[in-house]
Amino acid sequence: MALSGKSIRNWYLVHKWSSLICSVFLLMLCITGLPLIFHDEIDQLTQAPVTQVSELSEVAAEDSLISLEAVVHEAKAENPGWVLMFLTWNKDKSKVSAVLGETMEAEEGDVHIIPFDSQTGKRLLLSPPNEGVMHFLLDLHASLLMGLPGTLFLGLMGFVFMVSVVSGAVVYAPFMRRLPFAIVRKGCRNRVKWLDMHNMAGIITLAWVSVVGITGLILTMITPITAIWQQGQLADIAAPYKGIRPPTEQVSPDVVRGSIFNQVPDADISFISWPGSPFATPHHYTVALRGDTPLTERLITVALVDARTGTVTAIEKTPWYISMINLSVPLHFGDYGGLPLKVIWALLDIAAIIVLGSGLYLWLARRNKSIEKRLAELNIMPITESD
Repeated sequence: MALSGKSIRNWYLVHKWSSLICSVFLLMLCITGLPLIFHDEIDQLTQAPVTQVSELSEVAAEDSLISLEAVVHEAKAENPGWVLMFLTWNKDKSKVSAVLGETMEAEEGDVHIIPFDSQTGKRLLLSPPNEGVMHFLLDLHASLLMGLPGTLFLGLMGFVFMVSVVSGAVVYAPFMRRLPFAIVRKGCRNRVKWLDMHNMAGIITLAWVSVVGITGLILTMITPITAIWQQGQLADIAAPYKGIRPPTEQVSPDVVRGSIFNQVPDADISFISWPGSPFATPHHYTVALRGDTPLTERLITVALVDARTGTVTAIEKTPWYISMINLSVPLHFGDYGGLPLKVIWALLDIAAIIVLGSGLYLWLARRNKSIEKRLAELNIMPITESD
């Protein structure tokens, strides 16, 4: 159904003001997001060659798995007084990292991440992933360097951006009925050409910015969504232990790994979370198991292992809202299809920068024109008072 002139005018105002509110922040996100698309490649080019500086004393001879207890011992010796929060494995299983904090509630920027070779058990000399230029860009991109308040603010800007995208598509529809798709008219004033370029780049990237915008909005909600999981599924698993004091002595991570392999022989462990850490209960280790394809590696199954006995007490799929977060990360940065998809993501990101930059230029170079005249520049029928 065709929109009335008054409706188009209202949608135009919604698009104008929603775009102005979020454009500067979205421009920053697109600019910082461009190198983040290639974060793996940039890290490989900029990191110093891997150097092995020590060898763990114990290796499990019967299955050729390194001793996780020895990894923990060496990591703690390097950080006296700190507590072990996680052991994490990278995608290709070549590296296992010990994550330590001064307390179990330590923030990401305050932890020490110590990498070890997962085959030899040797300590690796690598730049910490939570330091350096790429980490700075990620922190700026995710939170404006302001932690949770910055992240939630960007979430609000993401919502306003989606309003801008929807209203822009509505305003563009009458224009597209009168002129060829994505045309840049020749022989017109400079402002009209800028308008056409803005509209062309906007409509071409409409699907992409919608996907990236929605996934980005989801990622700004990681903290509250994780809290829902902690108070829901995790709390339900821990409920039988209510009133029982947490164990003062815990089984070793090697026992935890062995219990998991007994239950799931082909398990691909993503991380082990220590009892008392944010992703575990005071009575359990939490073990995250990932799939073996680019898609299913993001669909995590959690196994909880009793810290006192080493018994697997639960193996459950994470709720849909946790899967939604895990699937949003690679989709947001184009990590599903290797380098070719990343290049496509980068080109679309540049197109989005053009949309935002041209929109800001059109507003800064505006003249005192009525909305009707501005809509006429878009080749939309003049609006009469009767509309």
